[in-house]
Amino acid sequence: MFELDSLLGWFSVDMGIDLGTCNTLVCVRGEGIVLNEPSVVAVTKGTNKVLQKGNAVGWVAKEMLGKTPGSITAIRPLKDGVISDFEITEAMLGYFIRKVQGRNRFFGPRVVIAIPSGITAVEKRAVLDSAERAGARRVYLVEEPMAAGIGAGLPIVEATASMIVDIGGGTTEVAIMSLADIAECTSVRVAGDDMDEAIINHMKKTYNLMIGEQTAERIKIDIGSAAPTTGEETTLEVRGRDMISGLPRKTVVTSEEIREALQEPLSAIINTVTRTLERAEPELAADLVDNGLVLAGGGALLRGIDVILSNATGLDVRIADDPLTCVARGTSIYLENIEDWKSTVESDMDD
Repeated sequence: MFELDSLLGWFSVDMGIDLGTCNTLVCVRGEGIVLNEPSVVAVTKGTNKVLQKGNAVGWVAKEMLGKTPGSITAIRPLKDGVISDFEITEAMLGYFIRKVQGRNRFFGPRVVIAIPSGITAVEKRAVLDSAERAGARRVYLVEEPMAAGIGAGLPIVEATASMIVDIGGGTTEVAIMSLADIAECTSVRVAGDDMDEAIINHMKKTYNLMIGEQTAERIKIDIGSAAPTTGEETTLEVRGRDMISGLPRKTVVTSEEIREALQEPLSAIINTVTRTLERAEPELAADLVDNGLVLAGGGALLRGIDVILSNATGLDVRIADDPLTCVARGTSIYLENIEDWKSTVESDMDD
């Protein structure tokens, strides 16, 4: 079966997909990342019918978030790393697969999809079904921390401990790996989205100012930090709607207060990392003294997050090269070596 799949691969564009809560990335062998778009779909309100105008998926749909008229709804069909709307996820995956593969291929692609390590069997089935109905010929599922570790270039096949902390949009995956498998893993549904929500709540409580998700994300990227930065604290002008008058208003926020607002979700992530370390076998823990841990995912780009994790664990912490694409690159490498790794992946043939 695998030999036939390899042969059919000459007539299709096989791909690895990081199906994220915030963004979906697609990686093709020999080409690297070929697609990186928001996991957002615009639909006609009251239906699951995707707007045809401008293929309202990805960047086009994200620009509509919080700005749609009454007849249109912009939806993020994944929540906390799992599918919350089956039909819309299927439409989104179909759009991305067609965009990468083109319409002139005879066979659908083989697809490796990264999934959070903590999801249920029902949630896994939803991912498999969505990808198959979106046009995939074969679907393989790999756990996100494994994909992130491979994409970050960690020596996960060796008899030594490698530790990855993958902070995405909906979930944070913390795993210790050795001998091509996960020795210890914790998945928590606290990540980048919760940081945005913490900023939204801070603006409400402190300034009586309502802001949207995109504004909160911009604040996090522009002046957010996990630890005090060198040099002066920075400020940012923020616009939103006054909760009392209902009128548009602007105010100025400081990096210091945003750092304070982020403490709750950051504490949850730190606790997840320390809990995982506490459960590690002594020999694996000993390896990590030398090997340290690696940060991946969009959350790794928050200023100072490596510092607070190093202080909390006593380990060396480094940020992976291009942390946003680690998982997608890992799925592509997985696909290239599927014969060697097939015992560690779930697929649509396992039923």
